[in-house]
Amino acid sequence: MGVFSALTTAVSGLQAQSYALENISGNIANSRTAGFKRVDTTFSDLIPDSALNRQISGSVAAYSQATTTIQGDLSATKIDTNAAINGDGFFVVDQRQSGLGANTTFTNSSLYTRRGDFDFDANGYLVNGAGYFLKGQKIDTVTGQVIGSQPEVLRITQEQYPAKATTSIEYRANIPAYPATTLSDKTVVGSELLQPAASYTAGSDPHSTTSGGNGVVIGTDLTNFLAQSIPGGSATVYDSLGKATSVELRWAKVSNVSAGPPAVADTWNLFVAENTSATGATVAYRNANQDITFDSTGQLTAPASGNIALPTMTIAGTTITGISLTTGGNGLTQNGDVSGQIDARSIRQDGYTAGTLDRVAISASGQVVGTFSNGQVKALAQIATARFNAGNALKRLDGGAFEETIESGAPIVGLGTSQLIGGNVEQSNTDIADEFSKMIVTQQAYSANTKVITTAQDMLRDVFAIIR
Repeated sequence: MGVFSALTTAVSGLQAQSYALENISGNIANSRTAGFKRVDTTFSDLIPDSALNRQISGSVAAYSQATTTIQGDLSATKIDTNAAINGDGFFVVDQRQSGLGANTTFTNSSLYTRRGDFDFDANGYLVNGAGYFLKGQKIDTVTGQVIGSQPEVLRITQEQYPAKATTSIEYRANIPAYPATTLSDKTVVGSELLQPAASYTAGSDPHSTTSGGNGVVIGTDLTNFLAQSIPGGSATVYDSLGKATSVELRWAKVSNVSAGPPAVADTWNLFVAENTSATGATVAYRNANQDITFDSTGQLTAPASGNIALPTMTIAGTTITGISLTTGGNGLTQNGDVSGQIDARSIRQDGYTAGTLDRVAISASGQVVGTFSNGQVKALAQIATARFNAGNALKRLDGGAFEETIESGAPIVGLGTSQLIGGNVEQSNTDIADEFSKMIVTQQAYSANTKVITTAQDMLRDVFAIIR
């Protein structure tokens, strides 16, 4: 029985080494396959039941050992929609069931892959090189909130992004304590002030005999007004249809600090240009009709909110309304400045014209981010990702995909501590040099098993020779 057992054991060894060589062959063949996970081979001895002093080494069985959780090298592709997971996790994908183009239907099942060479097809689906469709959740571009609770196959269409009317102009600037106007003369007290200030603030007709004006600068007053005020910068704003117009700001100081009575603070008025070429009674500038005051340290004291409402007006045929100049309270100061001019550090508004999708990229948190022709950058979707407690127990499928099993456990939603690296693809984790080394060992083991068979054959031949 010993010789025959040796024969069967050697045959099991040949089968085990053949299985190992098959895995080595597959690993080498897929050494350039994106996201491929090599399959190693483990061996297990099979021991027949026998007495303690009659135990034998037994035969062998070969089993595959997954390396799904071992990451391959990341390779830059410069394709914005490609992504690699740096760390643990998988992309959630689906398969086409039937149909073509916009009429494609899917299996509505979740598979998992590390192959992140996704790119758009003709219908806006993100598909990897093995034909799997990326899943995720859409994001509301207005609120930034994720839509729905379950991931679906993502489809990013080339829809136009709507225009947004300007509602706020962020203004950060320092106003000089002493404005260098054309008429200012430090030897003449009050020459830097707007005079008469009452003519340009809200009230009655500026040319009537009563005090107070209607809050505008008309064409006949334009030269005098420009000589007594300083420029404050400009911003391009948009109406609800996305039509752009330029808003030019101009500041005029109307009073200096005085102990009184009554006590007076450093006070400024803001004017907005409506028609800088105005003549006669045509309106050139409109007063925001808000006293802007500063304390002795140059800090804004009024308005307390730091917001200055701009007047409703029509500039070059475009009506602007509901716009506030926001300073954040400490963004507008009045400090000494040798230039005597306004130092506008930041003028940014929140409106924009309509735009179309120019490009798409993937962020580290797994968001599909769109850049539009109007300069807006918005998150369009959240890529679905998952992790497993036993990732190596997933079932392998064609194209570098995996399927959940009882042994792998249920998917854990999210990347955890991992990151997505856009513009990169994870390569195969196969090491050619290591596979060649294993191939040599496998070949030697296979040859050794054939030698056992040859030896057993010689021994049996000797047994048969006894009969002769």
